[in-house]
Amino acid sequence: MARTKPWTVSDEFWERVEPLVPEAPSHARGGRPRVPDRKAFEAMIYVLRTGIQWNALPREMGASSTVHERFQEWERAGFFEELWRAGLAEYDELEGIEWEWQAVDGVMTKAPLGRAATGPNPTDRAKKGVKRSMLTDGNGIPLAVVVDGANRNDDKLLAATLDGIVVARPASGEEEEGAEHLCLDAGYDSEAVRGEAELRGYEAHIRPRDKEQREDEKPHPGAKARRWVVERTHSWLNRSRRLLVRWEKKTENYLAFVHLACAQLIFSKLPVSG
Repeated sequence: MARTKPWTVSDEFWERVEPLVPEAPSHARGGRPRVPDRKAFEAMIYVLRTGIQWNALPREMGASSTVHERFQEWERAGFFEELWRAGLAEYDELEGIEWEWQAVDGVMTKAPLGRAATGPNPTDRAKKGVKRSMLTDGNGIPLAVVVDGANRNDDKLLAATLDGIVVARPASGEEEEGAEHLCLDAGYDSEAVRGEAELRGYEAHIRPRDKEQREDEKPHPGAKARRWVVERTHSWLNRSRRLLVRWEKKTENYLAFVHLACAQLIFSKLPVSG
């Protein structure tokens, strides 16, 4: 079997990316020719998927300092989030975002160099870590991501996660089935969480902390498990090895990689044009 190269940027992917690339700054006084945008983007994807340090970037992919500078330039311009948003819009048009059943969950990872949005990880001997809270649609497509310290409880990040959806959410009543459903694990089992969900038009389905299930939380006959899709998406994103450990000191740079991983995931789910 041929070895896959997940860092490869296909012509079709680049055709979707290129219109969103920020305009290059003016160099009226001259200077070296600017590294082509596609080459810089391919190098960023390579760093994302392999997890290598910037200064370990193969020289044939571009000077590491140049690519890193372009990465930060594009981050400041909001390019990576816009790429994610564009992917969601196209996915919604071609496949349809499954708004009816959504799910939220958080995952923790190490952050040895991180500054803001880090905290002692309770599962890693209180070493510095970061938590990534994510909302997905019913098929596991990422709709929102926020990051905070690893010691921040999941339920405390719910409101920010639900408010962070990067595309327009359907107005209440537009869905065929009426209310949108929100699936959560036992870490969200509180009246405050139910209130936050209800305030935003969701019907919350929360796995109870106690062993005896409340009557309203028992699964409906014939219903399928729906919370696992967000856990699967976290696993998908972790295939981008740059996200396994947060090496970025700046939260903005870490989020840029997260947004880029979300965008690449979504574009990979789009049908290949004939």
